[in-house]
Amino acid sequence: MFHLRASVFKPDSMVVRQMATLKRFYRKTNILSSGDQYEVTLDQRKLKTPRGKVFEVNNKPLALAIATEWDSQVDTIDRSNMHLTALASTTLDNPHNHTKLDMVNYIVNYLETDTILFQTNDSGELYNLQLKEWDPLIQWFCDRFQLDITKTLSIAAPSVSSQTKGILARHLLSYNFNAVQGYTYAVDVLKSVILALATAERVISTEKAVSLARLEEEFQVSFWGNVEWSHELSKQDLQSRLSAAILFVHLNSSWTTSKPKHEELNSV
Repeated sequence: MFHLRASVFKPDSMVVRQMATLKRFYRKTNILSSGDQYEVTLDQRKLKTPRGKVFEVNNKPLALAIATEWDSQVDTIDRSNMHLTALASTTLDNPHNHTKLDMVNYIVNYLETDTILFQTNDSGELYNLQLKEWDPLIQWFCDRFQLDITKTLSIAAPSVSSQTKGILARHLLSYNFNAVQGYTYAVDVLKSVILALATAERVISTEKAVSLARLEEEFQVSFWGNVEWSHELSKQDLQSRLSAAILFVHLNSSWTTSKPKHEELNSV
């Protein structure tokens, strides 16, 4: 039985202070191989994390993707849009000293506040929309992990059994620390464990996941209209954050596909 405890993930204050835009000070980016690690360089200087560690990742595709983030900056460096860099930095610095189990506990307990498990009790258009768009994914989640979970039609949290939490925890613990960091970020972006897992397993696209996470907001907009620039910017920002999170999961977990899950569990 897993001991499941809630955890609150807050951005590191040092990271927040360094989110301001800076003038671009380098001409080109590159990656260097160092054993089984890959470092990102800006001209001849090694990229560092906010806490001064050498910025290195354990696979070339991720290093290339992060180098591309830096290379895409034009006159200024806007760190707030460099999501892969932020994820890798947080993983390397681990400012709150979270273990993999801490993050798994956070995700598992988040299921009790999952956006798509809270549905309206009004049998109107919104209810029908939730029924059509959300219920199939709830059913997929139950079938995929062989568990039972019921949505709620009130403000009361849905009932999530310890057995359900245990099944989900075992699945997440089969991933490495970095991949679980990506899952945590995806859950925070979508406010939904179910949508995050469905996106990671390619059941839905990132665009669809964001649309489903914003279903009620989109429904209200269809009636009352919206401030177009604000609405679209918010949606695009969520899509870019989610895309980075899912890419981070995939690029950090490809090696686990051939590793028995019980072997990884025994190492926790």
